Amino acid sequence: MPGSQRFFLLIVFIIAVHCAAAAQPKPADKTANDKPAASDQPWNFAVSGDSRNCGDVVMPAIAAGAQKDHAAFYWHLGDLRAIYAADEDYQHSPEHRGKTVERDAYLKDAWDDFIQSQIVPFGSMPVFVGIGNHETTPPKTREQFAEKFAKWLDSPPLKQQRLADNPQNTAPATYFHWIQGGVDFIYLDNATHDQFSPEQVSWLEAVVQRASANPQVRALVVGMHAALPDSLASGHSMNDWSIGAESGRRVYTDLLNFKKQTQKNVYLLASHSHFYISGIFNSDSWKAHGGELPGWIVGTAGAVRYALPPDAPRAKEARTKVYGFMLGTVHSDGSIDFKFEEIKLPDIPAEISKRYTPEFVDFCFNKNTAFSEAAEPAHK
Repeated sequence: MPGSQRFFLLIVFIIAVHCAAAAQPKPADKTANDKPAASDQPWNFAVSGDSRNCGDVVMPAIAAGAQKDHAAFYWHLGDLRAIYAADEDYQHSPEHRGKTVERDAYLKDAWDDFIQSQIVPFGSMPVFVGIGNHETTPPKTREQFAEKFAKWLDSPPLKQQRLADNPQNTAPATYFHWIQGGVDFIYLDNATHDQFSPEQVSWLEAVVQRASANPQVRALVVGMHAALPDSLASGHSMNDWSIGAESGRRVYTDLLNFKKQTQKNVYLLASHSHFYISGIFNSDSWKAHGGELPGWIVGTAGAVRYALPPDAPRAKEARTKVYGFMLGTVHSDGSIDFKFEEIKLPDIPAEISKRYTPEFVDFCFNKNTAFSEAAEPAHK
């Protein structure tokens, strides 16, 4: 065979192989992010909520702690500022100290103050911001929150995930999820007493159904502001309103069934109550209605500290008059270890202590409580 003919046949063969490869279907990408679905190496994230009152003092220390622990992101579970009255840290900043703080001026500044004083310290670390009931305290509304925090609610991970779920869903919402490192992180909005709405429950159940069928998802971490009903801290939770109790029990049951059917891990996080408790669903109610899911309350980012609930001794760990955050360590099998990282007075950055004065920082650690210390038992 002449050389020119052999060359022609070789070219035809190469073109045919290329066309056949191009025709092969590519696997669908159900994960919004370009990050691997799961890493062989453990990785960390940080979470806490309720940073009103003294959050401008405490949150910079949380940011430093999260950075020291190499957290991939920080997740805030709601209640950014008090709104019903000017936060104590706002009143003790150099701009307002010793002056009368006008309510209208405070309301105009409150969320900008949160962004500048509590998000900026995280630097380049991604921050996910959840809505709490104080974000809807009049005159603030859910719509105003969504507008002010659009940058965070429509951040690239959330936007990409939302559009991956539904290309027509172009508007960000106050409930959201994203998949990262083999974990589906879900935030639920229960900031008002009309939640969970039927629309939000349907959305969640669709997310859970997709996670069930997605081998790249090895765990669910579901965060919210108020804890789901019938926990050891039910006195300040979704038990407080009828729609919350009914819809919250449905959500808990959905998540419990997901865990039983898929053998994938489920973890529940909340704040709202200003203390730290581990094992909140070790309650008689859930033992009688399906079982316990791992759950925590971590409302320890600066808000006035509350007394522990009567059932706190049944928890794995229960502490109040503490600040801090939870560090989650994700393993390749989808298991997550959680550890409470306490923020103590010496952890407050020197520039923060100088800005708010050592006397006010001492107030935050020793007097920012809503209970009689003599009557408060120690739970470690």
